[in-house]
Amino acid sequence: MPHDEGLAETVRADLNHLPDLREIRMFGGLCFTTAGHMVCGLTGDGGLYRVGKDGQEAALALPDVTPAIMGGRRMGSYVRAGPEAMADDDTRATLTAMALRLVAALPPK
Repeated sequence: MPHDEGLAETVRADLNHLPDLREIRMFGGLCFTTAGHMVCGLTGDGGLYRVGKDGQEAALALPDVTPAIMGGRRMGSYVRAGPEAMADDDTRATLTAMALRLVAALPPK
């Protein structure tokens, strides 16, 4: 499913402070990376955030955030942010901060 370009602009603004921000188009969606690691991705009007297994509980407590399911399997380090979560600046900022903390702890690729 193609991503929403208006939403992509919003996420770009969320991440524009990263000196090595990279965008990768994948299967109609859009993936944002830093230091070679995925931070988040967009498909349709929703997002996929890499919050780590330790961040799952806190992320899933946010409104309109659900487990990320792909191919019938739960993706352990990721959560799906629905349209309401992506439209809410505070929810999106929380998910972004969680993802950036996780990625900062990983060795650069």
